[in-house]
Amino acid sequence: MKRAERLRAVLDLLAETGQIEVDDIVQRLGVSPATARRDLDALASQQLLSRTRGGATGQSVAYDLPLRYKREQNAAQKQAIAHAASALVPRGAVVGLCGGTTSTAVATALAERPDVAEPSSSPTLTVVTNAINIAAQLVMRPQIKVVMTGGVVHPRSYELVGPYTDAVLAQITLDFAFIGVNGVDPVFGATVHDEHEAAINALMARRSERSVLVTDSSKIGRRAFASVGRPGAFDTIITDDGITTKQLAAFEDSGVRVIVA
Repeated sequence: MKRAERLRAVLDLLAETGQIEVDDIVQRLGVSPATARRDLDALASQQLLSRTRGGATGQSVAYDLPLRYKREQNAAQKQAIAHAASALVPRGAVVGLCGGTTSTAVATALAERPDVAEPSSSPTLTVVTNAINIAAQLVMRPQIKVVMTGGVVHPRSYELVGPYTDAVLAQITLDFAFIGVNGVDPVFGATVHDEHEAAINALMARRSERSVLVTDSSKIGRRAFASVGRPGAFDTIITDDGITTKQLAAFEDSGVRVIVA
């Protein structure tokens, strides 16, 4: 295995649980402990993980893993979640999308809808996003009006953040906001790794009539660094069938509707 492939494999292993030990890398990738430690040091120097004694963690880093390293994680679940989210949106709605792989999957599902693709004298859908990759994806669909928030590009998630983003969102209203997160808990609410992204996501949720978390079940019960609004800021969660009965009951007891895709 070439070094670049090995580094990607290490990040994939890290993405599974949020932490990894040198022994895990040795066993899973068939390399020596010295090689495993050098790989972790190299990734830490790129701020893709945080080194710990005997391993590394992705939980304490300020930045999320780049999209190119996460795109294939839980892909089938994210597609199912995206189609369930798209089914909620009527033709003509105004939809807010933050960055992230699940939100990108929602954008794809919306763009592929036959009713959205039908010719019309006015936009069949309006999408407001702070993610430059989502805007680039949807701008090729003439029936979809794409509105970008402006701001400073976050280099790892492709999201625009900062006061320019706040200024645009403060002047618009949304029918739906679909927000992806790094963790969600019935008590602590939704969380992400970066505080600037958290602030934008929370504002987008507040500007919408209906705020919806879109997250695969691996994120349920996990907590990241920054809160996305207060607990209860989202009225709906769309996730996959990996959610447990206990987790489902906890969210419903807190007044959150859970849609299992």
